[in-house]
Amino acid sequence: MIPSSPSGPRLLGPLLAELRAARGWSQQRLAAELCAASGVPTLTRHEVSRWERQLRLPGDFWSAWLATVLGVPGELLAEAGARSRRLGATPARVDAAGSRARLALLTLAHRWAADPTGGALAGPLADGLPPPAARSGRAGQPAPAGPADPPGEGGLAVLRRWDDLLGGGDLTGYGARRLRRVVRGHRLAGPAGRRRLLPELAESAQLAGWLAADAGDLTGGLVAYRLALRAALAAGDRPLAGHVLGSASHLLAGAGDPAGALTLARIGYAAGRAGASAGLRALLLHRVALAAALAGRRRAAGQALAGADRAGTPDPGREPPWLYWLDEAELAAMTGRTLVAVGRPAAAVALLAPVVAGSRGRPRRAAVYGAWLARAHLRLDAVPEACTVAGAALLDAVRSGSPRAVGQLTGFRRGLADRPDGRRFPELLAAARPYLPVPARDGPDPTGRGASGRRAGAATGRVRRGPTSVGA
Repeated sequence: MIPSSPSGPRLLGPLLAELRAARGWSQQRLAAELCAASGVPTLTRHEVSRWERQLRLPGDFWSAWLATVLGVPGELLAEAGARSRRLGATPARVDAAGSRARLALLTLAHRWAADPTGGALAGPLADGLPPPAARSGRAGQPAPAGPADPPGEGGLAVLRRWDDLLGGGDLTGYGARRLRRVVRGHRLAGPAGRRRLLPELAESAQLAGWLAADAGDLTGGLVAYRLALRAALAAGDRPLAGHVLGSASHLLAGAGDPAGALTLARIGYAAGRAGASAGLRALLLHRVALAAALAGRRRAAGQALAGADRAGTPDPGREPPWLYWLDEAELAAMTGRTLVAVGRPAAAVALLAPVVAGSRGRPRRAAVYGAWLARAHLRLDAVPEACTVAGAALLDAVRSGSPRAVGQLTGFRRGLADRPDGRRFPELLAAARPYLPVPARDGPDPTGRGASGRRAGAATGRVRRGPTSVGA
């Protein structure tokens, strides 16, 4: 059984905007109608705008009058409001800026699910692009200057090859600057040039979001993914748009938000599978499987894994260039990771162990899946084996420069609590801490809008990880 697009009520903000537009009313007109009907003269169009953007949701009083004025059943608005509130309940690790970015992306995704062609979402794209000004650093100072691409190289393909070897902590600055450069080019081009630049804009934003996510910058990743989704839909590239939502789902899953992750993954697959390659269909179903497993929905996870298996394996000659990293080993490791999450550790070990052993030239892959392999051993009560695998993954996390990989290992450490035979790994982790990549803080926007800066190393594409003898 293949997952379908989410059923049930719509999000309230987009629903209100569509109902208002169907009547040909402006936000000012809707506010005036509400004031006249309710006898409360203080409501303004600004409050209506906040409702439609879901920065705020109307209470019972205004929901009842909205149903009356717009001529719809009150249950319709109540159900949409309930779904919006559920999606707005973000995990504790998501700050206010991340919560807004998350809700904006979820809202856009639901609008795409309602209109899979994406025609109503794409334009004018310029309205959603960040301003061309460079991102500011700490205390309002300009961010340090640096090349838009890795030293001595150029082009999106090269940055992708670097991503196979280095972590987001080292590369997020390059991805953000490249995206700002493409955004400026799009703004300055004529109509034909803007259309021609849309695919590059979408792919640059997707990669910038991925690098920001790998660096631990949830807000920056979500903002970049939203831009990538709009650009992909404007370019008419539904498979890429589906991949963007799959990537964003992976980010939310790692941030402790499986409900949001499952929503994005299901929409990404349902709306993006048309024209998708075999590898992409399998990947999108793996995103659904992991999010469902983390949400405690074992049956849905199993169905998605079965669908991914039927989708086939990546064909190097037919896959899009932005799936440069996907191969059969990656898909096998994804299956193993989901099996750990659904409580089948023995089957997971059989899949994860060969991938981890064969990934020594790709330290981030070895670190991330090594952490999941260690969890599988731990669930089998094989604590010494778990700690040995986790220790090797810790060295790979140092080598990779990926805060995301480090996060996987700190989760494993929590699983060792109250295990007297598991003391060695926490001690090793504490000793390695000065050499580990540090997650991004303050959520800088990789598209150039944010005013907060991150640590100086990330601004120049470098992260200090201690003596090179340990990280080599």
